[in-house]
Amino acid sequence: MRIVQLIDSLEIGGAEKMAVSYANALSAEISFSGLIATRKEGALKDELQSDVPYWFANRKSVLDFKALWRTRTFVKEHKVSILHAHSSSFFFAVLLKIIQPSLKIVWHDHYGYSDFVSERKNKRLLQWASFFFYRIIAVNEKLKNWSKKELHCKKVKYLPNFVAVVDSESGIRLHGTEGKRILCLANLRPQKNHWLLLEVAKNIKNSHPDWTFHLVGKDFKDAYSEQLRKQIHASQLQHTVFLYGSVAEVDVVIQQSEIGILTSISEGLPVSLLEYGYFGLPVVVTAVGEIPTVINGTNGILIPDGDTGSFTEALLQLIADPVKRTEIGTALQKDIKQHYIKESVVRDYLNFISNGN
Repeated sequence: MRIVQLIDSLEIGGAEKMAVSYANALSAEISFSGLIATRKEGALKDELQSDVPYWFANRKSVLDFKALWRTRTFVKEHKVSILHAHSSSFFFAVLLKIIQPSLKIVWHDHYGYSDFVSERKNKRLLQWASFFFYRIIAVNEKLKNWSKKELHCKKVKYLPNFVAVVDSESGIRLHGTEGKRILCLANLRPQKNHWLLLEVAKNIKNSHPDWTFHLVGKDFKDAYSEQLRKQIHASQLQHTVFLYGSVAEVDVVIQQSEIGILTSISEGLPVSLLEYGYFGLPVVVTAVGEIPTVINGTNGILIPDGDTGSFTEALLQLIADPVKRTEIGTALQKDIKQHYIKESVVRDYLNFISNGN
């Protein structure tokens, strides 16, 4: 098999991390494994293994034919047979297939609003594009069922994300007191619901002012992040809640933290949850997307979406009980290393690509 991963950007995000992880993991399993970034490079480029051929299409517009033809040259040169298109890169993949009909497209759906998938804005475009799809991979069961119902490619499979952590020699130093840091690994997007986090932070500050919250994830410099910053100041949380932007050295920030949280109103299968677990971090997370299939009560604490009181209470329990933190962190680490590592997922992936099951 000769497969190339297709992704619009290599800035830090869940879909982008998985594109890089698949490219790296497949390099030892198949004849050719490469990666193409269509629109923008980013920090994740540095995580590509040296043996993974890479191409930057430098697409300037939706219909950038120069970028398309240059990319076709890369595809032909490496005799690529399968385009594994992540998220919105499916459109570029379809254009490539039109000018190189022998290509097979595997579309990987990472849609972050999976709990509201019926409201998907690009549904008609996806329905048209799906006539060109060979296989569809979904990051949770809701997305799998939606594709089976709405799209024209019926070879659809749920495959969990897997964790592939690159060990870093150095990295950012978090603010706050060692042993009293709460980490939220999530880009600053509305579905991540940082408003719940701020409400919880206010409650924790009242009883445990030495505990701090650390928000690591891309800041899009939009209305959402602007309002978030204003609310932090309005709530006098400047010394309790810290924003860092994107950080490539995930292992470094996790190992400086005591508890991992996610306050989302919708998720697929968050890579950050798998990363928390890989390093044995105890977690408090909202019960959205595929999270309840990973967290079961003994390996983490599940909270109903939007429930500030329950979220606060769960954090207070963990803050007060270091033994419980260790127990649930260890249990989650065991589950992640058993079910969400590359070996098992890649095996199922290659079987699905080859046989459709």
